[in-house]
Amino acid sequence: MFNLLHDPFLQMAFLASLLASLASGTIGSFVVVKRIVFIAGSISHSILAGLGLCLWLQRVQGISWADPIVGAFLSAVLSALLIGWIHLKHRQREDSVIAATWSTGMAIGVVFLALTPGNNAEILNYLFGNILWITQRDLLLLGILNGILLTLLALNYRKFVALCFDEEQALLQGIPVQRLYLLLLAMVATTIVFLVQVIGIVLVIALLAIPATLAGLFTHRLPSMMFLATCFCAALSAMGLSVSYTLDWPPGATISLFAAFAYLLGLVLKRKILVR
Repeated sequence: MFNLLHDPFLQMAFLASLLASLASGTIGSFVVVKRIVFIAGSISHSILAGLGLCLWLQRVQGISWADPIVGAFLSAVLSALLIGWIHLKHRQREDSVIAATWSTGMAIGVVFLALTPGNNAEILNYLFGNILWITQRDLLLLGILNGILLTLLALNYRKFVALCFDEEQALLQGIPVQRLYLLLLAMVATTIVFLVQVIGIVLVIALLAIPATLAGLFTHRLPSMMFLATCFCAALSAMGLSVSYTLDWPPGATISLFAAFAYLLGLVLKRKILVR
């Protein structure tokens, strides 16, 4: 933790993790309560399609504005809306839709990466995370997206609560459940893009679901759950960053290990409290 006070790279990384923690704690709580963690996993892996396409556009077609993070955002939102639309309109099994989107997104990404000449080592940063390469531009983008997410959440909070806890009652109240469900998935997709820069595509579920699940062990009130999840996510990110810097471990994997350990510790503490 002491290193955070002196290393500028760690300071930038810590600020990015704080911004990501705010989105992860709030949106992640809805993901856990609505039980759509596997949908989030499908969205995160389909991001590879946008990343591969944008790298191909940059290097082969010479389109300089095709930033990989833009491709990640667009592919995440499109895959989220596609999953929601197929589920709502065609009443397909959700697990089948998730599997199809997951595999198709990754397949498209792999094809474009194979067609892209040169060293694609930067893709590893997106797959496994490299928060130490966060720039001021990234922080600004994260701040803007965070503001949009929290504004949408504040404007639709009661509707989201109704959607997650009692969908039938929400319909009876005249709430546009289908549109709200698609909006929630789009917000989840945006949050995943946040977390990919912190922890990577492969490990993104760790920060999206584990802090919220851990918070759910100690409270049944959604506002408290969001607050605790945000605090847990920030603390785990800070500890993971510090330890990874000291031991020269990959930051994303270290944060993920801390999250898993914290969840196991939470289960033990919860069990002891119940026994008493």
